Amino acid sequence: MSFHRRLLADTDAERRQLLATPIIQGALAGRVSVPSYAAFLREAYHHVRHTVPLLEATQAALPPHHAWLHPPLAEYIAEEAGHDEWILADIAACGGDAEAVRRGRPGHATEVMVAYAYDTIARGNPLGFFGMVHVLEGTSVALALLAADAIQRPLALPDRAFSYLRSHGSLDVEHTAHFARLMDRIDDAADQEAIVHAARAFYRLYGDVFRSLPLPQAAAASSMSTVTAEVAA
Repeated sequence: MSFHRRLLADTDAERRQLLATPIIQGALAGRVSVPSYAAFLREAYHHVRHTVPLLEATQAALPPHHAWLHPPLAEYIAEEAGHDEWILADIAACGGDAEAVRRGRPGHATEVMVAYAYDTIARGNPLGFFGMVHVLEGTSVALALLAADAIQRPLALPDRAFSYLRSHGSLDVEHTAHFARLMDRIDDAADQEAIVHAARAFYRLYGDVFRSLPLPQAAAASSMSTVTAEVAA
């Protein structure tokens, strides 16, 4: 079995737990509200803005025998640059205060997930960061495009409020194929274990981010005036 296939198999239980999160299942079923979507975008901004710094930190921490990973990481960095700005534009399109989100702090669950990523790189095996890549990009492919449609229909938000979900979901289809090839070149057992361990942890941590979001309230679904307070909180 290739390492990428083993990574999928060894983290399947954690993946299923993430997908079973009530707010994810509700969103896919069309049970959504503007405040819940705005809260998702706020937390997405506060972890996505760290993607490029985390990739750069991983690149800087690689031992010499993993120098072959520098070009793929440089490609990831170039492709991920500016995605946080997409999210701010989506927040503005929902009627929220994007600059308040930029200046604000993440929720506790998001802060912990980001801190764990930096700690994995600095104190553990830097290849463990690929566990986060596996979780976030794999989740995007599985959910982003479906979720965008399921959220937009009942809320009647404009297309420009979904640039992050739709663009990221489409891009990550390509990324996951590239990621699979990359993982299959990692043959050291310790590196493989570090990636599997981190992926399991990130599934739980990312699930905590979703569990921290406010569940939709029917009365709030049609109220655009609540968005600014929600995204600025």
